[in-house]
Amino acid sequence: MHRYINISFLVVLLAVLTSCSVKTGYVTISGFAQGSTYAVKINMDGVGLAPETIKAEVDSILNRIDLSLSGYNGNSILSRFNAGETVVPDSLFLDMYSKAVTVYEQTEECVDAASAPLFDLWGFGFRSGSLPSEEEVASLMEKCGMDRLRKDMGGLLDDEGNLVPGDLLNDVSDELPQLNYNAIAQGYSCDVVAEYLYSIGVKDMMVDIGEIFCDGVNPSGKPWTIGIDRPSDGNDTLGADIYDIFHVPSGPHGVVTSGNYRKYYVRDGKKYAHTIDPRTGYPVTHNLLSATVVASDATLADAYATYCMVIGLEESVAFVSSMPDVEAFLIYDEDGDMKFWHSDGFQPVTLKK
Repeated sequence: MHRYINISFLVVLLAVLTSCSVKTGYVTISGFAQGSTYAVKINMDGVGLAPETIKAEVDSILNRIDLSLSGYNGNSILSRFNAGETVVPDSLFLDMYSKAVTVYEQTEECVDAASAPLFDLWGFGFRSGSLPSEEEVASLMEKCGMDRLRKDMGGLLDDEGNLVPGDLLNDVSDELPQLNYNAIAQGYSCDVVAEYLYSIGVKDMMVDIGEIFCDGVNPSGKPWTIGIDRPSDGNDTLGADIYDIFHVPSGPHGVVTSGNYRKYYVRDGKKYAHTIDPRTGYPVTHNLLSATVVASDATLADAYATYCMVIGLEESVAFVSSMPDVEAFLIYDEDGDMKFWHSDGFQPVTLKK
């Protein structure tokens, strides 16, 4: 009887081990996150975990990010903070706020996480709206801005880790600027997932959560290759109409494209794009159609791509040219024709400067 039980146990154990066995070579892990899908391609060589285990942890990480930083989740820390509730910030919330402060300063106030109401006002935020009056924009501008908030959120927590939102204000107003991390949240999500993958021994990876982080080589042993969508109005499907493809430089890099050809609306024959200049309170109107930026991580690439879309073509060229660790591919309109510019370290496959 005991022999039969032992044999049965071994059969069950073997079945479990077989179904969740450690693999080698490249695998793709995918799922749903942040209102869309994600895909993580990794080289399993030297990784002592099964793909199922890795997927479960990636899903858990993305769920934690949603519960902390999503403005579309009414129960998230961010939503409750914006509602004026006392919250207990987790490490993600504190880290994201710190990065938002840094990005705000690096981009000369052009990427401003404390301008959430402006995006709502124009219909591109957490709530609907469109075509506000000059008075509405001017009134709201007075309530926005990272410059109205203290830089060190962690230093304001009480002994139980609570944060009273009003304590973050550094002026006498009782109007708290609401936060919106959409300009860097997807890039940040890529970086957090990549950090986990590094911790389990992954060396070759591509993390795609709307934005991209990659390191190492692809399954062919070559640099990762990424497509750039043609920035034409109505091109709403990723990869459906590719303008060009390029090789990502070796080493860890974030890759992000920002543009005004997917999120916009037209009123009285005028196009209103989702890129809002927080310095003016209005959507941008220049001729830069899209900016693909490669930086040391996806959070910075996300921020710099947004920055380029705020400041326009000429200033973007100057900015990228002044940054030795940043590469970019800019597509712009010139008298109805699509033109492009790319930095020296950017490697388009078919197009040449």
